[in-house]
Amino acid sequence: MKLIGISAAAMIAALTATPVLAADTKVTIAISGWTGFAPLTLAKEAGIFAKNGLDVTIKKVPQASRHLAIASGDVQCAATTVETWVVWNANGVTTTQLFQLDKSYGADGMVVRSGTAGIKDIKGKTVAASAPGTSPYFALAWMLKKNGMSVKDVTVVNMEPGAAAQAFIAGQNDAAMTYEPYLSAVREKPESGKIIATTLDYPMVMDTFGCTPKFIAENPDAVKALTKSYFDAVDMIKADQAKSYEIMGADVKQTGEKFGASAQYLRWQGREENKKFFAGDFQAFSKEAADLLLEIGVIKEIPDLTKIVDTRFIQ
Repeated sequence: MKLIGISAAAMIAALTATPVLAADTKVTIAISGWTGFAPLTLAKEAGIFAKNGLDVTIKKVPQASRHLAIASGDVQCAATTVETWVVWNANGVTTTQLFQLDKSYGADGMVVRSGTAGIKDIKGKTVAASAPGTSPYFALAWMLKKNGMSVKDVTVVNMEPGAAAQAFIAGQNDAAMTYEPYLSAVREKPESGKIIATTLDYPMVMDTFGCTPKFIAENPDAVKALTKSYFDAVDMIKADQAKSYEIMGADVKQTGEKFGASAQYLRWQGREENKKFFAGDFQAFSKEAADLLLEIGVIKEIPDLTKIVDTRFIQ
């Protein structure tokens, strides 16, 4: 297999060569098992971070408490959805987005019982979703608003995406908000219910990577290396998809084949996609998201949206 005239073996060798940047800077990153974050795991496990001079520790931290890990100093960087950075900054956890990781193309969704004809039919029903301030809760609010409803029209039971999917399959709750790889668990159990809407219908889930302003100011070379490492991991996926899927799948106890099935519902974003995203789409979505977050009471005021992003390192 060739990639721009370079063999897959040569590409992988180049990605795992001798360190060239940021002399072994230590950094701890908070993520979840979301498929979109997997290139960060690949960068760690395939030695890409190390090659770029970084000593990276990855911690799995639920989105609902990820900002607490940042505020405590336990982690310096994190991956999460664009609107979540708005929530964190509005609530005093100052953070800066650096590059885009992925866009969901059906990887996040709402599952309902088979007899539910449309989203409007869940009015008065019980919906499992993560806590306010998380992506699943925001996705629920977004989908309800687009259908003339609000979160006040349903009863929300706070459950993390994996637990929400499993509880739904077990017959609990009328609906649930979840994402890959857990959404595929429902796809594989059609007798339990159906997926009524995903980000193909409501394109509002996109993830970015960011760090504290202090870490960025004190470690610009490391930030450059983190950004490069992510793009290197995306290149490795293109060069040797099978090996990459095996590595990323193992982290969430999936085979490479199962991981690939989840990955088909999202798109990882390379350097050029990043440049395009931050040239306009980012600003428009952040504004609409912030307005909704204010409306549903997740934030009390909208932070300065121009100060929660730094795109120097994707150029």
